[in-house]
Amino acid sequence: MPSAHDPAEPDRHPRDQLRRDLSLTDATMLVISSVIGVGIFLTPGTVAAHVPQPGLFLAVWLIGGLISLAGALTNAELGAMYPHAGGDYVYLREAFHPFAGFVAGWFTFFAIYTGTVATLATGFAEGLASFVQIGPGGKILVAIALTIFTSAVNYTGVRPGALFNNVTGAIKLAALAALMIAGPLIGHGDIHHLQPLADAAGATSVYSFGLALPAVLFTYLGWNASVYVASEIRDPGRNVPRSLFVGLAVCTAIYLGLNAVYLYALPVELLRGELRVGEAAARALFGAAGALVTATLVLASILGCLNANILIGPRIAYAMALDGRFFPGVHRVHAAYHTPHVAIVVQAATSTLLIVMLRSFPSILDYTTFSILLATIADTMALYALRKREPTRHRPYRAWGYPVVPGIYLLANGVIVGALLWGSPKECVIALAMAATAVPFYFLFSRRLQVAGPL
Repeated sequence: MPSAHDPAEPDRHPRDQLRRDLSLTDATMLVISSVIGVGIFLTPGTVAAHVPQPGLFLAVWLIGGLISLAGALTNAELGAMYPHAGGDYVYLREAFHPFAGFVAGWFTFFAIYTGTVATLATGFAEGLASFVQIGPGGKILVAIALTIFTSAVNYTGVRPGALFNNVTGAIKLAALAALMIAGPLIGHGDIHHLQPLADAAGATSVYSFGLALPAVLFTYLGWNASVYVASEIRDPGRNVPRSLFVGLAVCTAIYLGLNAVYLYALPVELLRGELRVGEAAARALFGAAGALVTATLVLASILGCLNANILIGPRIAYAMALDGRFFPGVHRVHAAYHTPHVAIVVQAATSTLLIVMLRSFPSILDYTTFSILLATIADTMALYALRKREPTRHRPYRAWGYPVVPGIYLLANGVIVGALLWGSPKECVIALAMAATAVPFYFLFSRRLQVAGPL
């Protein structure tokens, strides 16, 4: 098998046939669409239940953005250093061993991206049920049909997929910005809902603040989206880090602004435990019409996020197949569309199976969140290992604050993983079982490589 470090073109795998068709704008919008999905419309109620003071409520969203930035700093160095398809599959392969990379890639593809696709498709079907009467079976059919449709869009080319993502992302950002401007200007809210920013008499404990972080960090997940498509991004040494930082900055600003509008619309006491915060706030500001518009915005937001994940996920399976460590044919690139079309079909089929198996939106949510946190912890550990193993390797970007900042990210995510194991053991066990299934397949694919010889 040829080395992944071809001296003639060291920034891509020698068998990679995907085109560098994605601009900085495309990569940044991938990050934004991957982050801003359904979470910001649902999770603030959970956060307010733990942090019932306006100032601290907003502070926890800022801290969530800063923790995510710590992870982005890590992935910016890794993505610029190895601008290949596949993301953490590549990083762990290079930092530790092909076995570590394979487990990470297998886990990321089957547990994270197929799980996220299933989560979003199911969430869309649940939201659609607010407009159209559909039973449980109908929701499953809607989720499956949406998965197939968005997969077909991305099958026909990375440009159609990116364009679809850019358009839906731009519409989403414009609608959110309009909500943040119109709420204070013409909405029926009260600026006094944001006061006092902090009340010493009812100070929130560090423990309560910590309980609020998992919901916030879940809402930020997806900030590393562009690293998985690095081999299709132009000038990846510069544009991969930039896409991470700009995308995350935009998302943090949107989250802070939107949560301030939520507080303007409703006092924090009414936000506590509210399941559909976005709709409740819009109803308070603009009446029933506002709630209807926001419910429609939620569906559009989910659709954009779903498309972004369907674009990204197949690149992981494709990268593994380039090394001969995946099912035969998944490395193929479509002759006319120049997409990893077989990998796209595999992801769509697996997500469909997951929709049928798990069915419940909350259960898929915990399964996916736990999986993503494990993967980002592994990425950060890879950064430390590569700093020692490859000290002289060219790094177009070096993670700011190393080794302290990545260590903070490790600690924060480790605590949240422990909390999920305690609170949602069934979903976590399913995710770990999915990771364990990688072991026999690694030896199967490795034996096939030994028999077949170099690719």
